[in-house]
Amino acid sequence: MIRLAFLLIWMAGVAVAQDFNARATVIDAQAKRDALTLTLSQPIPWRVFVEDDPWRLVIDTSEVDWTTLNADLLTNLGQARSGRIRAGWSRLVILLPGPRRIDRAWMQTGQDATIRIALADGANPTGPLSPQEWDAAPDAVPTAARPRQTGDRPLVIALDPGHGGVDPGAERDGLTEADLMLRFARELAEVLRRRGHRAVLTREGDEFVGLRGRSTIARAAGADLMISLHADAVEGGGAEGATVYTLSPGNTNALAAEIAQRHGRDDLLLGAGDIEQGDEIARILVELARAETAPRGLMLADALVTGLSGAGVQLHKRPRLGGRFTVLKAPDIPSVLLELGFMSDPEDMDNLRSVDWRSRMAAAVSDGIEAWAIEDAAEALRLRQ
Repeated sequence: MIRLAFLLIWMAGVAVAQDFNARATVIDAQAKRDALTLTLSQPIPWRVFVEDDPWRLVIDTSEVDWTTLNADLLTNLGQARSGRIRAGWSRLVILLPGPRRIDRAWMQTGQDATIRIALADGANPTGPLSPQEWDAAPDAVPTAARPRQTGDRPLVIALDPGHGGVDPGAERDGLTEADLMLRFARELAEVLRRRGHRAVLTREGDEFVGLRGRSTIARAAGADLMISLHADAVEGGGAEGATVYTLSPGNTNALAAEIAQRHGRDDLLLGAGDIEQGDEIARILVELARAETAPRGLMLADALVTGLSGAGVQLHKRPRLGGRFTVLKAPDIPSVLLELGFMSDPEDMDNLRSVDWRSRMAAAVSDGIEAWAIEDAAEALRLRQ
């Protein structure tokens, strides 16, 4: 029986009558320049679309174990990456050599299920069919002033473990940046909770969250601040120690430029591009909000560096840098990006593996946050006078 994929594609986010509780596996995969065939162990809800800059074919599926896919089978079409994007859903992304459009896509079902996608030359990106359900939402335009913390209540702290799911981040010695940062975020959250604060993670498991979606999660939680956690790898070495980044129009140095570009490109490759406000009034409101939060973010970065230094944590030779990081663009939440170290540096890797070092780092970060909160509250009171 032939079942057109478009039905499942359009219905993936609404009611699908079938029960898809079991997890599908990939039985076979075949790829040519203009065609892709994926044989799965059972039918599943799915959708497919093409995005540009760079050109990539994106396939979202419900309950498919992509670890059973041999990505080498897809090299005739392009480089492939896959992983979880949220609970119950996963994504396969294939980087295309140039402009492509979807000519036809359907699922053939029987004892198993085969997804067939025919491609043709041409610049016709389709984009996600339901972007509001899948990819990171743009920064919300502030409609009312966020209540600034004044020291009279526990802080709400958004911790953002970088990468996740289809995007593992840096990889060394069988470890991924995504896993290391999630582990540290959980440990840091526990320290903050013991001190009486509320900690919210932007992801709780190994799943992909778009860069702007992370600040959206923080905003929904009513976060007073957000810290994005990373541990990049720099080819050629030479980078070591902790670094704190704040948002700036340009990148402070070559290292900041390399890391910011990598983070943004990863988000694009995974189907969640950087969405900017196009409306002029919205842009003005966003800039007004940033005018207040930017100095608070700089103050938070300084407090973190002081806290890390006071705890004897090794810092990068330039521990305070600025960069064009999409994850830091929330206009209404003071945000910083903390590089705990570099997975490309052996000593930093030893530290990231060490329970004792992570405990000391978590305490130092918590100290920095609390020092910032005192200074920030005092500044808020001064502004009210």
